[in-house]
Amino acid sequence: MKRRTLLAAPLVLFACKSGGKRVIGVVPKGRAHLFWQSVHAGAEAAAREAGIEISWNGPATETDFNTQIQIVDAMINRRVDAICLAPIDRKVMVSVVDRASKSGIPVVIFDSGVDTESFVSQVATDNFAAGQLAAGRMGEILQGKGRIVIVAVQPGAASTMAREEGFETRIKEKFPGIEIVDKRYGMADFAKSLAVTENMLTAHSGLAGLFASNESSAVGAAQALKGRKSNVKMVGFDWSPTLLEDLKSGLIDSLVVQNPFKMGYESVKAAVSKLGGGTPAKINNLPPRLIVKDDLEKPDVKEQLNPDLEKYLGR
Repeated sequence: MKRRTLLAAPLVLFACKSGGKRVIGVVPKGRAHLFWQSVHAGAEAAAREAGIEISWNGPATETDFNTQIQIVDAMINRRVDAICLAPIDRKVMVSVVDRASKSGIPVVIFDSGVDTESFVSQVATDNFAAGQLAAGRMGEILQGKGRIVIVAVQPGAASTMAREEGFETRIKEKFPGIEIVDKRYGMADFAKSLAVTENMLTAHSGLAGLFASNESSAVGAAQALKGRKSNVKMVGFDWSPTLLEDLKSGLIDSLVVQNPFKMGYESVKAAVSKLGGGTPAKINNLPPRLIVKDDLEKPDVKEQLNPDLEKYLGR
């Protein structure tokens, strides 16, 4: 797969440091979901172009902030040249971001925000706008009326909280005939997302719509709807092979998608720029995109939804 649009900008090539390459630590929220694998591929693409090395490590689950803190601490102690971090919790991760900065290690934040200014750049989807995009679609397909629920992700995760806030705000402002009757957290876990969706479907009869705000919540919610043969209209977030099949079948009406490959690429690019004496943009917002079934054959959508993991990750 060609990546000219993402890889065209030149990166600074570094001389060897102590006989080896510069090392940038990249710490995702988790490792299981396709989203993070795509981020990893983008990070590796930028690393190859710059002639630097990526040290990729993250917790097994997206709720394990203690392990994420330990990983970042270990990277600081081994004196990596820079760190790219997707904070699990916007408050809990402040201490390690500040520590890295005070240690002279530049930090690039990606995917989700953190409550400190001790970072050199933040690369993330405009999540509030993404939530508004989902709300607009929900209002359209429900013709402005009906009772809906939200399968949320987890408290404290800045990115998904912003999506949910954007969704809720737009619904209240633009669609007074739509009532959000429940919102429950799936804790970034497929099985838990399925369970909370089942519980809401049981608790509220006559639901018209459902919004799921990330990959795990969308997969779990879709499984619950499929199991019940429900006609509740679903707007999801993120993508995976399973979600794309559910979009094709009509189980899911639409998906708001990000570009995790570009997110990983731009994060490492920002770190490389800083190490080379540059000043990367403090905030780099990547635009979200809403796709429906008919969009799946568009070449640009295919490229965004099918990053070449084999090329960059050997899988």
